[in-house]
Amino acid sequence: MNNLNVAKIQLNGIPYEINDGTNLNELLNKLKIQKNKVAIEVNGEIVEKNKYPNLILNKDDKVEIVQFIGGG
Repeated sequence: MNNLNVAKIQLNGIPYEINDGTNLNELLNKLKIQKNKVAIEVNGEIVEKNKYPNLILNKDDKVEIVQFIGGG
């Protein structure tokens, strides 16, 4: 990635690079995760699914993604 257009975030406690201007939907697409099977917290706040397209991630944001997995 071109360092001029990169933002470093913490993703589940691990440093992760994204493009500047990336929103939560784009991050999930990049990670190949379906948004209906996760809960996301950004900087300690749970984000409602309808806000994913409008929430732009910024440098040093702390993102926690919890995936729901069925089983028995």
